[in-house]
Amino acid sequence: MIKRNLLVMGLAVLLSACGFQLRGTGTTELAIKELDLSARNAYGETVTQMRQVLESSGVKVYSGAPYKLYLADEQENQRILSYAGAGRTGEYQMAMVVNYDIRGQGNLPLLSDKLEVQKVFIHDGNNLVGSDQEANDARKEMRRELVQRMMLRLQQLTPTQLEQMQQTADARAKAEADALEAAQKAEAQTPRQSPVELPQQ
Repeated sequence: MIKRNLLVMGLAVLLSACGFQLRGTGTTELAIKELDLSARNAYGETVTQMRQVLESSGVKVYSGAPYKLYLADEQENQRILSYAGAGRTGEYQMAMVVNYDIRGQGNLPLLSDKLEVQKVFIHDGNNLVGSDQEANDARKEMRRELVQRMMLRLQQLTPTQLEQMQQTADARAKAEADALEAAQKAEAQTPRQSPVELPQQ
């Protein structure tokens, strides 16, 4: 019995050493230790869950952090996959899409992308209460999955990558500012046509 326990423990140590993790039990350690988080829907469930997961992963979430995650837009839609007539069971597909930006110093956009999850649930025309509950459960599960996927995206970002993105964004902003200044100078130096004077009678 003791030998078997030692063997199991030894295997667990070996597997964790090579980076293996059981699904749903792994740590969500992020290279980003400070993050500002906001959303168009500031009090929505997605941003609330996101804040909780970030904080429980050791990320300090506060306004004025070096990097900012902005959940720009969240959309939900559903469509009928199969329909068996009035008062009968049908399959519905629900989809959730979140567009997000990661912004750096000077609120410059570093990365823009979107996440999408889909789920199929059963709608029973004879059990509307049960069907509503099924749809709500699907919604909660999809929101959890969105948050998990966002954490995976954030895990993939290293400080080096973020610094490179910031440098690119700074260079782009400087080029745009220089171009605007050059255009304004050119306009200022262009002689303005004086009004035509009519000869006096």
